[in-house]
Amino acid sequence: MTIQTISVTGAGTMGHGIAQVAAQAGYSVCLYDIEQRFVDRSLAAIAANLDKGIERGKGSPQQKSETLARIRGGTELREAAASADLVIEAIPEKLSLKGELYASLAPLAPGHCIFASNTSSLSIGKLGALSGRPDRFLGMHFFNPVYVMKLLEIVVAAETSAQTLEQCKAVGERLGKESIVVKDFPGFATSRLGVCLGLEAIRMVEQGVATPEDIDKAMTLGYGHPMGPLRLTDLVGLDVRLAIADYLHAEFGSDVFSAPPLLRQMVNEGKVGKKSGKGFYEW
Repeated sequence: MTIQTISVTGAGTMGHGIAQVAAQAGYSVCLYDIEQRFVDRSLAAIAANLDKGIERGKGSPQQKSETLARIRGGTELREAAASADLVIEAIPEKLSLKGELYASLAPLAPGHCIFASNTSSLSIGKLGALSGRPDRFLGMHFFNPVYVMKLLEIVVAAETSAQTLEQCKAVGERLGKESIVVKDFPGFATSRLGVCLGLEAIRMVEQGVATPEDIDKAMTLGYGHPMGPLRLTDLVGLDVRLAIADYLHAEFGSDVFSAPPLLRQMVNEGKVGKKSGKGFYEW
């Protein structure tokens, strides 16, 4: 089977980024969410991203028109699933929510359709079982902003078939991504390492070691990271980081993943990063 149509469920930051790169790569894309306003906002964000690309000489008005023409948005799950060869789920990091979505998708999607989750930490084995097609299920963990970041972390469970893996590796290549293959383990590779660094940076702010700007500068200039851990936490979302930290702490029982009180306080105050306008930085 050749994957030709990709449905993205969840029109948030990650969802619209995935939809954009898929359409740019020539796939027919359906972008689904539960409310039309979320879909409309994401389609507008994709158009704005493409305009920025044109300004930087990385695209043309014709390419923008062709990309947007390949994307259709909507709120009917049946329409999103009916013709899909690959469904990439990009909804919030809650097992119960994802399980409900897969239960609804399963009878609507064609039998050959592969399900993939953009989860950054949840068990692919558990999600695959909830999908009802564990052999055609894996993780496709993209990074924000999707249209810039080159990495695709493909996560396979014991039940994931070799064919499913190869098909999704081919999708990653067509999207222009460098794929790594990781076994299903809490936090996979990227979140497990990234959360450790981010939490320690937050502890340093909490202890007054240095300002967020200087801590980030230490990692960008001293270690060559493209972005500091605190700015990255703002971009990912402090609430998302907290949820992953709590999950990994429960799974491993290690204090390395214990969320600093400052992180929990900021989330409670609604200071969750770029999407709220304030986190460790003003946005």
